[in-house]
Amino acid sequence: MQYNLFGNTGMYVSELCLGTMTIGGRGYWEAIGTLGASMATELLGTFYENGGDFIDSADGYGFGKSEEFVGEALKKLDIPREEWVIATKGMLRMGPGVNNVGLSKKHITEAINGSLKRLQVDYIDLYQIHGWIHSLQSKKLLVH
Repeated sequence: MQYNLFGNTGMYVSELCLGTMTIGGRGYWEAIGTLGASMATELLGTFYENGGDFIDSADGYGFGKSEEFVGEALKKLDIPREEWVIATKGMLRMGPGVNNVGLSKKHITEAINGSLKRLQVDYIDLYQIHGWIHSLQSKKLLVH
């Protein structure tokens, strides 16, 4: 496996990043997220054994199930957290409420805390906005 400098972070990441959209589907994600918890563990283990250390997820994948299964897999594999570079995303709808979607400070704070809990980690290496930023107010949020 080759490793590349990760932007200006000083960290190196595996050239391949394991995307997790196909893990833990439910709701309209069922057609895509066909891998269950045991397969997620096997997939992450094989990825790591072959030099992979970079995982990309999102709170919206499977309405949180993908992150949940990834978190369970990381615990089962018992590989130190420092060995992984974990990226996830937020912005997508996570519930029926009018504020359970978007880029408000409230939603992003809840999204980050939810991702930390589901992934069973105490930090995320890269947090991304999962879509376009349409409003000036949202752009200001990112500066703060």
